[in-house]
Amino acid sequence: MGKERGNYQHLGQVIELDLWFTERETDHLTVQWRITETLYRGRSRYQEIVVAESAEFGRMLFLDGIIQTSLRDEFIYHEMLVHVPLSIHPKPEKVLVIGGGDGGTVREVLKHPEVKRVHLVEIDEQVIEVCRKFLPELAAKFDDPRVEIHIADGVEYLKDRRQAYDVILIDSSDPLGPAEGLFTEAFYADASRALKKEGLLAIQSESPFYTPKLVQDIYRALSRHFPWVRLYTASVPTYSTAPWGFMLASRRYLESAGPRRSKPIPATRYYSPEIHKAAFVLPPFIKELLQTDEDGEGVSTA
Repeated sequence: MGKERGNYQHLGQVIELDLWFTERETDHLTVQWRITETLYRGRSRYQEIVVAESAEFGRMLFLDGIIQTSLRDEFIYHEMLVHVPLSIHPKPEKVLVIGGGDGGTVREVLKHPEVKRVHLVEIDEQVIEVCRKFLPELAAKFDDPRVEIHIADGVEYLKDRRQAYDVILIDSSDPLGPAEGLFTEAFYADASRALKKEGLLAIQSESPFYTPKLVQDIYRALSRHFPWVRLYTASVPTYSTAPWGFMLASRRYLESAGPRRSKPIPATRYYSPEIHKAAFVLPPFIKELLQTDEDGEGVSTA
């Protein structure tokens, strides 16, 4: 599409063009970004892929018209998805990332020197190739010798794994199309079996404010397969005008969701031990949302 903003002559007048990308957050709310240039637009066998330059957030990745990441605030999402579970786990040597074809999650995982192997399972190889070319800031660690890339369906990949991973990170798009199966109870059951005894699962779980029913369903489904489940939040501007949710689940009960290892993580811009602890402090409306039918108890923020 080339340049999307500029001037052209019409009947002797100079008319300025603006292109605004609009994303629907709910049936009654939309969010817009001004796009200055479209760098890539193509369709894989799974979805439409667009990389565009925006005026406010820099380069942005869209899949099927839904924002996935932007250079301005991607560090918030990736750091909180990765460093919370990896700072809790006593020895995260083997990590599985499902989704995350942009590379930001893999990049953050490799900041932990304990990690010996990262398996990235991405269903759409074209996403990886596009991000290598247009989002190298995120995709820079794909060629690290500790990384194995598997082009596969994450749902199918997990079915045959047993006690294989210390940490599993679900870096999925919204629960539509290729990612729909990553939000099911059957998938969470397979994830539990694929984790080692002290294993941790972390997933992006959408907005507790705008998609409360989905967040509630995720929490309840996880609770049927993990004895310890907690929700934590962070503010990711491109994703929502409200706090964004993450779910953390453990194969065993944990006394605290706080970081166990105090060794500094290099080059973080959002995550810190203090932010880690604060992310689990939930407002009452989210605590009420997470009350379960089975026991009637709210989530603990310990």
